[in-house]
Amino acid sequence: MLLRIWLLFWCVLGIGQVSPAQTGRGAGNTRNGIGPGGRYYPVHSIRDDWQVYDEANKAYIPFIVEQHSGIPSVSAFIDLESNRNYKLLVWSQEDCYVFLDAALKQKLRAGNWLVMSIDSLYRVYRKPQLFLTLYGPPGIENKQAFIAYPKSATQKTVVLSDDNLSVLPRPHMVYDDFFGLALIFLLGTHAFLFTFFRRPFLSFFSLHDLFVLRLRDEQFVINKQLNRATIAFTLNLSFVIGFLVMFVQGLDIDIFASRTLMLQGSQLPSLIIDFFLVSGIAFLLMMGKYVALQAIGSLYRLESITNLHYFKILQASSIFFPTIGIILTALVFNMHDPASIGAYLQIPFVIFYVGRLVLLYVVFTNAASVKSLYLISYLCIVELVPLLIGVRFAL
Repeated sequence: MLLRIWLLFWCVLGIGQVSPAQTGRGAGNTRNGIGPGGRYYPVHSIRDDWQVYDEANKAYIPFIVEQHSGIPSVSAFIDLESNRNYKLLVWSQEDCYVFLDAALKQKLRAGNWLVMSIDSLYRVYRKPQLFLTLYGPPGIENKQAFIAYPKSATQKTVVLSDDNLSVLPRPHMVYDDFFGLALIFLLGTHAFLFTFFRRPFLSFFSLHDLFVLRLRDEQFVINKQLNRATIAFTLNLSFVIGFLVMFVQGLDIDIFASRTLMLQGSQLPSLIIDFFLVSGIAFLLMMGKYVALQAIGSLYRLESITNLHYFKILQASSIFFPTIGIILTALVFNMHDPASIGAYLQIPFVIFYVGRLVLLYVVFTNAASVKSLYLISYLCIVELVPLLIGVRFAL
């Protein structure tokens, strides 16, 4: 009986042991340090994150030794945003090629380490995740990749225990804080408009008034130039558009290359500044739209409908953008792969702008006696051409 217990004890210990290749000792002892000269401490090993491309499913799936040991290419997503100030270390026992986002980085010589600064990668690629691919000899036993931080010259050696317990910081996404604050801010702006501009608020956010062909209160819409209420609702719509742009950027989808306008930091103050920057650009574009309507309307002698035109644009957008924002938020937090939304993001916007164009034509033909040829030409310039440009350069 004692012999059986003794054998069982040693079997359990044998199962619990880890091979040198698993711990990275084939590329450096993780206790004493890894990387060139053992000058780095590991933060995260990529060993369990490797993926391979599956032709049957047309997607990347986790690497399984029994099934994928003969595949020469392995890949993994590297979280750049959560590992700032760390280094990405890559090692191979044989010659292989290192790809970043499907672009060749360099050839990695056998037995050498490739050390890359994650801060530098984040500044270059401007995205929260980076796709790392190693192409060379098949399998993962002869490849190592770590997220690590360099040792200090005065730092004492850290001795790790074998209790298999790790204390890790709780994952914290600064985008969560920003989106929460932004939603509270938008709620406050809508409450402000409802309190101080109640009558225009009920008109701007009314589906019934949107599809009414002949407005009952024509003096409020047609006979007034740009007033405080219209400017206030334009500014509020700009805040909603800015929030949507930031929300989509959080899904790693770049709209109109807006990422180049934003600050390099990913902390909450930088995101707030980016939000007001994007909202300010949206507000200036909306004001530019009003000026363009006035200018082109005067050329076509359609001054009587330009104010109505801008009101209808503002009214339809004030209903559509918050609605699409609610739907988009619900989809993102209930989808396994939110980034896939980018492939279909243009569809609702194209439908909205085409529907708005048809609505404007019907409203204008009922609001004023305008020649159809003039009206079609006018709408093509101010509505259809921007739509085509937007579809071409949006994503």
